[in-house]
Amino acid sequence: MASKLLISFALVVVAVVAVVQVRAGHREEQAEAAFPPEGQIIDVNGIDVHAVVMGQGPDLVLIHGASGNTRDMTFSLAPRLAETYRVIVFDRPGLGYTERVDKDGSTLKQQAALLMQAARQLGAEKPIVMGQSYGGGVALAWASNYSDQVAALIPVASVSNPWTTPLDPFYRVTSSWWGQALVVPLITAFVPQSRIEAAIVSVFPPQSAPEGYADHVGAPLTLRRISMRANADQRANLLSEILMQVTDYHRITAPTEIVHGTADTTVGLSIHSEKLVDQIPGAVLTRLPGIGHMPHLVAQDDVIAAIDRAAARAGLR
Repeated sequence: MASKLLISFALVVVAVVAVVQVRAGHREEQAEAAFPPEGQIIDVNGIDVHAVVMGQGPDLVLIHGASGNTRDMTFSLAPRLAETYRVIVFDRPGLGYTERVDKDGSTLKQQAALLMQAARQLGAEKPIVMGQSYGGGVALAWASNYSDQVAALIPVASVSNPWTTPLDPFYRVTSSWWGQALVVPLITAFVPQSRIEAAIVSVFPPQSAPEGYADHVGAPLTLRRISMRANADQRANLLSEILMQVTDYHRITAPTEIVHGTADTTVGLSIHSEKLVDQIPGAVLTRLPGIGHMPHLVAQDDVIAAIDRAAARAGLR
């Protein structure tokens, strides 16, 4: 009797797992059909990298933050900048349509190296580099490890220095082996659209998301299993990587314009940019009063002005 019950239980578990995986796969197909690649896929040492290129002028690379993709930048910022610059927007590894570098979550330095090589394949030998939030950490890794490959640097609401708050429970679960095996597929399969919309709204306070942003940004792409796992690994490893990276900022030689909102509760100004400005020789910090974590969307004029200043300091304007 016991063996029959065990077999029955095992069959039920297998059936449930199969249903979850099939439903997750179906939702991933829907996400990719609704939000296909915006640009081109290039092969960089055997890794597919998704890049959107627009405009003419000095080369400018834009790097999105955690859980994002190229659409975060192409919503409005990249088209505006393309009036003056040749803009290159990348998906970071594991997100959007760029492949993961490895199964453990690509480090900041690995991501910087990959995107630098991708930029060179696109003819951008020494671009201006702007990164927002987590993407700012990648931009800092690029500038501190490959200082001769960056014309100017613009970290926006950028993670840069160590913090003391613990890792969010969501990322503790989704970066664990059991969370990636069991919880991630369940989220992919069943999380409602309303939860996705709430997550988007939550990163903007005290401002609101621009009209049309939620429809454009392609949040369902982030809920694919591969992207959820990559994003969770990157977030779980971020603090240890920042602890190692912070000692390298003195190597940055590119003109640096830092932009950060005073009301940013996601990446705190005092913890990050107010320290960073003293760690990079010649860096300038622009504080945006009352602005939260998304200046590149809600304070675009200030971000564009900082990019223009950095380009001018580099002799590109």
